[in-house]
Amino acid sequence: QVQVKESGGGSAETGGSLSLGCSVRNLVCRYDWSWYRQAPGKEREFVSSIDAEGKITYGESVKGRFTVSQDDNARTASLEMSSLKPEDSAMYFCKVTVARWYTWCVKEYGKTYWGEGTLATVSS
Repeated sequence: QVQVKESGGGSAETGGSLSLGCSVRNLVCRYDWSWYRQAPGKEREFVSSIDAEGKITYGESVKGRFTVSQDDNARTASLEMSSLKPEDSAMYFCKVTVARWYTWCVKEYGKTYWGEGTLATVSS
């Protein structure tokens, strides 16, 4: 069973930093990684993505403050969050989509897996 697991999160003060990680277990492929967040009472919001070729996209609310990266060998991705604001407080979710890269992953191409989320809280 493919598992996506977020790590990191926690609490920080306004202006501080937090780091999030995302890893994939039980599947050795190349991935497109995406980060989303959801605050209580709000819809899930796109935060950032990095695809298998390294193309990066950021949501408008986090541009210039967050940095996404990936380590293909380790099958992990990271989201470095800095200059945090109270409105960054949310549950952060990692989404993984299997990229068309390795031939042994052909049956998995395009499949998407979500983690259960990790909480980040920013105090004012």
